[in-house]
Amino acid sequence: MPAIGIPRKTLRRSIATAAALPLLIGALASCGYGAQAEKNDAPAKNVADDAGKKLSASEVRIGYFPNLTHATALVGIQEGLIAKELGSTTIKPQTFNAGPSEIEALNGGSLDIGFIGPSPSINAYVKSKGSNLRIISGSASGGVKLVVNPDKIKTLDDIKGKKIATPQKGNTQDVAFLNWIGTKGWTVDPESGKGDVSVVRTDNKVTPDAFKQGSIDGAWVPEPTASKLVSQGAKVLLDETDLWPDKKFVITNIIVSQKFLKEHGDVVEAVLRGTVKTNEWINANQGKAKASANAALKTLGGKELEAGIIDPAWPSILVTDDPLAGTLKTEADWAVKAKLIQTPDLNGIYDLKLLNKVLKAAGKPEVSDAGLGAK
Repeated sequence: MPAIGIPRKTLRRSIATAAALPLLIGALASCGYGAQAEKNDAPAKNVADDAGKKLSASEVRIGYFPNLTHATALVGIQEGLIAKELGSTTIKPQTFNAGPSEIEALNGGSLDIGFIGPSPSINAYVKSKGSNLRIISGSASGGVKLVVNPDKIKTLDDIKGKKIATPQKGNTQDVAFLNWIGTKGWTVDPESGKGDVSVVRTDNKVTPDAFKQGSIDGAWVPEPTASKLVSQGAKVLLDETDLWPDKKFVITNIIVSQKFLKEHGDVVEAVLRGTVKTNEWINANQGKAKASANAALKTLGGKELEAGIIDPAWPSILVTDDPLAGTLKTEADWAVKAKLIQTPDLNGIYDLKLLNKVLKAAGKPEVSDAGLGAK
């Protein structure tokens, strides 16, 4: 699996519901089950080399977030690596700030393919009773850290009694933190966040200010928020990657509208060829890929990340074609254990046939759907 940056020793080659999810209806997050966000149109960019190549759709609408955990989309579109596989089919990119608007666009027919976190994928799949999307590939793993005020917290045991931020109630990081709290033998009410640890649900955009003002003592957050806090004097106390048996867990999937998959499988396959080649390029050109991702962020948001933030953040995120399906199931189990959701039926959430076709053609090993594949 291609990796962003230079992985740590333990990461050498790995890579922002209805009845079933009653607490989470309308609460999808960029990486979790959390809150609403607005959609923004990304600048159109298609630099296909093979203009004569004809596929079944004249355009494909691809959604993603302007953050580092969506590096495959940032770099793949910025460098034209996805467009090259699409021939005369034009990419219509759209950017989102969190899961709700992306899922809404997918459900409403204004988006075909999207990069999104595991929790909104679970939520939307169950809410639609398995009718609106499929996960067709992985995209990224890792990039989540517990960072703290070193003057107040020196060891993991010092977390007890402190105020620790997570992005949103029930989002992927919130669920992981609640699960970790449980392993310490501490208790927290999942609704209020009150208990042996005060879990403060705070938007990643305002977490740095909250930390600077002293209203929180630390945060369990994804990159680049973690590195932004470190730049303000915080210390990394724990990398979530170290809690997973194989040092890998899904942070970003690629999803597709089932209707688009059925009608335009050739286009979906071309996009997957592009994402697989993008991940290869990132791995082989780590410095250029980091610069490319930062250039894309500047184009999308008007500002690139400072070196002191992107340099430590980049190597902790691993791009991967593998959706790490077993870890998605684990994350869902944690949410059930935390009493944030009821047990979801995830059968059929994956369709990896086209991805495995692309991987096989590229001489790469096929990946598993952990028994959750479409029949």
